[in-house]
Amino acid sequence: MINPFELDKQRDIVFSDGHPEQLEQAYLLLSGLPNCKVAYGDGPHTLQVSYNLRDYTLEGLENALIEEGFHLDHSLLHSIGRKVIYYCEDTTCHNMEIPVHPTKKNEREVFMKAYDQQPHGDHDDIPPELREYK
Repeated sequence: MINPFELDKQRDIVFSDGHPEQLEQAYLLLSGLPNCKVAYGDGPHTLQVSYNLRDYTLEGLENALIEEGFHLDHSLLHSIGRKVIYYCEDTTCHNMEIPVHPTKKNEREVFMKAYDQQPHGDHDDIPPELREYK
């Protein structure tokens, strides 16, 4: 089961150097989204976005910005980091859709049935009348 606190994410969105006006426009656009908090990041051209995976993913937010004409930083380090985050968030979202199976409740019965079907110490297939020497 997924811990609800693991669904809260805080990510950096880094924009390219060539368009300094984008940062303010993206800040206004993202801060208008419900359940999405935006702050200026530590580095230049960086926004820090906080969201819950039930509402948004980094891939969805960044794709929406790209569709609106924003230019993200495509350096090797940021591209690889983005892909790893996309994969992890996508996997978490898929895992949230999988129902939790209560294996602990019937764990003993499952192992008892498996044990009964395996040959073990007290089990002898020879009938009792053939076991005794006369």
